[in-house]
Order: sequence, then C-alpha cells, then structure tokens
Amino acid sequence: MSFSLVTVVLAAAITAGTPILYASLGELICERAGVLNLGVEGMMLVGAVTGFIVTVQTGNHWLGFGMGIFCGGLVALIHAFLSVTLHANQVVSGLALTMFGTGLSGYLGQKMVGIPLESPFRAFDLPGLSNIPCLGPIFFQHDALVYLSYILIPLCWYLLFRTSAGLNLRAVGEHPGAADAAGLNVAVFRYFAVVTGGMLAGAGGAYLSLAYSPSWVQNMSAGRGWIAVALVIFAMWNPLRALLGAYLFGGIEALGFRLQAVGITVSPFFLRMLPYLFTILVLVLVTSGRNAGAPAALGISYEREER
Repeated sequence: MSFSLVTVVLAAAITAGTPILYASLGELICERAGVLNLGVEGMMLVGAVTGFIVTVQTGNHWLGFGMGIFCGGLVALIHAFLSVTLHANQVVSGLALTMFGTGLSGYLGQKMVGIPLESPFRAFDLPGLSNIPCLGPIFFQHDALVYLSYILIPLCWYLLFRTSAGLNLRAVGEHPGAADAAGLNVAVFRYFAVVTGGMLAGAGGAYLSLAYSPSWVQNMSAGRGWIAVALVIFAMWNPLRALLGAYLFGGIEALGFRLQAVGITVSPFFLRMLPYLFTILVLVLVTSGRNAGAPAALGISYEREER
C-alpha cells in the first residue's frame, strides 16, 4: 500500500468515524451518570432526518444541524422520563426508543428520498495546519463538524474529570445513594446526561445526512448507533479512548471501500460486514477480563426511598 493511499485511508477514517464519535461520546456521558441508553440508533436516525428536512427547506445547514441536535435530545427525553422518573427497565426502554426512532424517521423522510442537498457541509483546509506534512491532509482538510469534534473531545474529558460538575455526575453513576445523601439531585443529573447524550447522538445522525453522505436514505445510520454503544465499552468510559476507537472503526469501514477502489477483489458483502465483525471481536476481547471503568450503578434505577 503506497504512502498516498495510506494518507487517503486515514483521512477517510476520520470522516467515517466522526458520526460514531459524536454518538459514542453522548452514550458515554449518559452511562457515566448510571443510565444505559440502547436507543442511540433511533436518536441518530431522528437527528439525520430532521437535520436533512430543515436544511432542504431553509438552505441553512447549520440550522439543520441544530435541529438534528434538538430532536435527538427531545427523543432522549422520552427515555429519561421512562428510566429515571418511572424507573422502567432501561434495556427495554432503549430498545423501544430505537424502534420508535427508526419508524418515525422513516415516516418523516419518506418524501425526502432522492432529493439532493444543495447546501451540505463541505470540506475546507485549515490555514497553515493543512500544509503540515503527513498530518495536514489527514486531520485538517475536513468539514466544520469534524473540526468541532476535535474540540468536543478534550472539552468533554475536562468537564468529566477536572470539574466539580463532572465529579458529581460520575458520583451519581457510581453510587447514587451516597450522591443523594451528599445533597445531589440524582434525577436532575441523570436527566441532564440522558438528554445531552441524545443531543450528541442527534448530532452524529445529522452529520451523516448533511456531510458524510448528503442525502436521506431510510435506516442510513446502518448500525452505527450499536457500534457507538459497543465503543463506549471499548473506550472504558473515557472520552480520549473513544476518539481513538471511533477512528479505528471508521478506518475499518474506509479500508473496505479503498480495497475495492485499488482493484483488490473482495466480496462487497464481506466488506460491509467488516466494521460489525470487528465490533464483535473488540467486545469479546475487552469483556473477556474485567469490565474496567464501568460505573457501578450502570443500568440500575434509583428510588430515593431505597437510600
């Protein structure tokens, strides 16, 4: 494989990994507060379709992106109400959210299939940085949403591990009874985490329809929401590891397309399976030992009377 091809594959890995990165970061925040949300796929689809519809109607992709974020958070609010307020089973609620989001996005987007997007997010070079040998073409010749993700990851890490608000959020996920006794409102923190996670999942979905593949196709997330959930485990609930993991999964996806482009004969069905096979392999390897980093109260509803 030539050096130029390696550069192209690595740059494509960042592009392909960005929607997974947004979604996994949102799920990581949610799980840090002790709430498991398996509805990431549904929230991504709702964010994708609403972002696309608003952009088509207004011609403003930033407005579309913002609406995708808003609607992702709105759908997540359903899960927050069920799991935090009503203490419903979080696995069942999350799965229902995926089915709801899949059906709703298909209904809303049925008239959008085949409509071209005239104003998508387009790649542009960052002045100075894009000229850095090797690194420039890989990291600094993308669209604005990729650059935004570069800022979001260290910001999330800092907020989680270097601020009192992040400490409180993690305390709610580790021992909600102790956090409650210390005066923290467990429900408020969990609502915040779930809705924030939904907003970031919506951002990942909007990235798909507004930048990665500027169009609307039913079920266009193609399982990326489930990969994002698995990536949180792979990253051991650390945003910095999530960055590496998202680009790794994106690289697997990008490599499949590039192998076909250079004339290597591989079944397209096998290439489409690669990211998911790799996801299964990673989960087996990571969970074969101890589940390091998992919040102690993950998936467990908290009722104040149980304190």
